[in-house]
Amino acid sequence: MAGHSKWANIQHRKGRQDAVRSKLFSKLAKEITVAAKMGDPDVDKNPRLRLAVKEAKSQSVPKDVIERAIKKAIGGDAENYDEIRYEGYGPSGVAVIVETMTDNKNRTASTVRSTFSKNGGNLGETGSVGFMFDRKGEVTYKPEVGDADTVMMAAIEAGAEDVESSEDGHTIYCEDSDLNDVSNALEAELGESESTKLVWKPTTTTELDLEGMQKLMKLVDALEDDDDVQRVTTNFEASDEVMAQL
Repeated sequence: MAGHSKWANIQHRKGRQDAVRSKLFSKLAKEITVAAKMGDPDVDKNPRLRLAVKEAKSQSVPKDVIERAIKKAIGGDAENYDEIRYEGYGPSGVAVIVETMTDNKNRTASTVRSTFSKNGGNLGETGSVGFMFDRKGEVTYKPEVGDADTVMMAAIEAGAEDVESSEDGHTIYCEDSDLNDVSNALEAELGESESTKLVWKPTTTTELDLEGMQKLMKLVDALEDDDDVQRVTTNFEASDEVMAQL
């Protein structure tokens, strides 16, 4: 929610997008390969693969990289990855969910654990913070697709649950199992979305001051630098004043 969208804005403002572009591409390609390997390699018959390809395209991953990732799965030469979720607490008691894909569980567990401890956090048991989040589908659109009322009507028609509109754009939430259908319906009405993916949406948030935010960003940056980590979600909340100082 606030924490989720603000975090994306922080990354954008910091210019980390360019610095970690190749790392991001490889993580998105890994998701495509796993999705194609687990289901049908045909995008039209595999909702998870369709979403993975869609997200990759939204991040400007080249077409040949996407095709290579799918061929890797079809050819049978793709590594076997386990999807493991880690949960813990960051600085100031912020809840942190770390989603990973790994071919070596011991290595990943060790790295994630040490990253938490080195950056003022601690790794918990599975479920230790998960209850503070709901698994949801998230579809985002740029502001120019329409005003809040237009997007709200399209979202209701598509079967979505909630819409958050601001000057940065529109974020539409739905049940995780409905994401494929809702995103298809939204595209028919509003056109291509900016992003379509499954997220952990915080149900409760933790307010942070500037020092707390700086410590949290250090932890999240360190976690995201690990090749096994696909996505990091937190439940922080911070005032606009604090955000402006980052």
